[in-house]
Amino acid sequence: MAANGFTPWPEETALAYRRAGYWQGRPLPELLHDWAAAHGPRTALAHGATRLTYFQLDRRVNRMAAGLRLRGVAPGKRVVVQLPNTPEFVVAVFALMRAGAIPVLAPLTHREPEITHVVAESEAVGYIGPAVYGGFDHTAMAARVAAGSTSLRRIFTLATPGEQAGGFSVLPGGCLAFPLHTVDEAPVPDRRPDASDVAFFLLSGGTTAQPRLIGRTHDDYAYQLRATAELLGLGPEDVYLAVLPAEFNLTLGSPGILGTLAAGGTVVLLDDPAPDTAFAAIARERVTVTSVLPGLAARWLDALDGAGAGLVPHQATFAPSRRPVHPLAAPAESPRTPSPSGTASGRHTESTHRTPLPDGQTLRAGTLDSLRVLQIGGGRLAPGLAARIEPGFGCRLQQVSGRAEGLLTVTRLDDPRDVVLTTQGRPVSPADEIRIDAPEGEAGELLVRGPYTPRGYYRSPEHNARAFTPDGFHRTGDLARLTPEGNLVVERRAEDLVIREE
Repeated sequence: MAANGFTPWPEETALAYRRAGYWQGRPLPELLHDWAAAHGPRTALAHGATRLTYFQLDRRVNRMAAGLRLRGVAPGKRVVVQLPNTPEFVVAVFALMRAGAIPVLAPLTHREPEITHVVAESEAVGYIGPAVYGGFDHTAMAARVAAGSTSLRRIFTLATPGEQAGGFSVLPGGCLAFPLHTVDEAPVPDRRPDASDVAFFLLSGGTTAQPRLIGRTHDDYAYQLRATAELLGLGPEDVYLAVLPAEFNLTLGSPGILGTLAAGGTVVLLDDPAPDTAFAAIARERVTVTSVLPGLAARWLDALDGAGAGLVPHQATFAPSRRPVHPLAAPAESPRTPSPSGTASGRHTESTHRTPLPDGQTLRAGTLDSLRVLQIGGGRLAPGLAARIEPGFGCRLQQVSGRAEGLLTVTRLDDPRDVVLTTQGRPVSPADEIRIDAPEGEAGELLVRGPYTPRGYYRSPEHNARAFTPDGFHRTGDLARLTPEGNLVVERRAEDLVIREE
């Protein structure tokens, strides 16, 4: 069921992507079933003391999907999801897809004007958000938006632990409000979407206009997960720290949360990027990969410098990586069994098999020695800061350039150090196409198309006529150039990403 207003790829192009194996015809909620079958007792999500195995994650998704359908969320309808980095974010997104609905992923920093716009543009029938977060009352905001909306009729609120209540309430105008934890019913048969359908909507960045909706299909996003995970050598022993907002494309699927789950790894969800909080999580969970913005990387490095000898990363070596790539379709290793503490044993192998540090333990030398890759994206990485990353954190740097609209370029783990420090690498897919609107070797506007770059914004025909060429290239507005070796150097982004690093 393609969302009305979504611009599909041309039929001949879509057929070529399928024949090449980029698009495999498997919707994301169906893939979650596969991941649960392959990695069932392994830890999928960790958030503080909370642990969910793959079996538990799949079961919660099933039950929430049934609960959403019972409460009036019909197939094909849109629901705004505005949640912090908690397990409920992952469960809600998959539950909506499994119920046949389409999540619209909104940053927590968006307030009433932006959410009103997103609800109107998507004709969202529901909103899922925290009751109160960071001192802001999201439930009251959603109620005001619903009062002025012709579509929004269901609000689901995530309460803080200890403040959960049952039942539901009727808001002025007839909108119903439910505590999210009560959306829990006996599972019903899945409603299987077509893999060419929109799986969810991401929102465009920028500070000068209202966000635009970007429809990502099951096929294109599943391919993005596979391609980025394979380049990172992501496997079941990896632990990914989601410290940037979960709805950010870098965090969600580059390979991020979903790519880690596809590989059978563990996702650690953290909603406070402060150095002490993040370093404690890295030490406790033995994190191997995380993604940050340049400003947050600098903040973490400054904290390391200030800590002196009391907090020292392991000694890094910068020889080309020989870590094997793990095909995501390969059979899983022998399942591990949950330990008495609720965590799972066997999550790490070889040198990363260490006992997690208990909560509250003082940080000490070696705290960051589990890290193997730090991804940095979301903006230009200054050469001086780039040069500090590998010696500062004792791990490999991977530069990432991309946006919710599609094209991702990354440096490879075996790239020469000067390439890693000074470029944003090469496209992740052999089918990605790049044009630079300038003479060869010079900087110009970056135009892109490919198997995970949508062909238009949702319900924006006039804007699409300006933002896309007649042959389907997206005009990014970025100023970029290609090196003689084919690596991308982004000189200037067209717009600032709306992401809080504080």
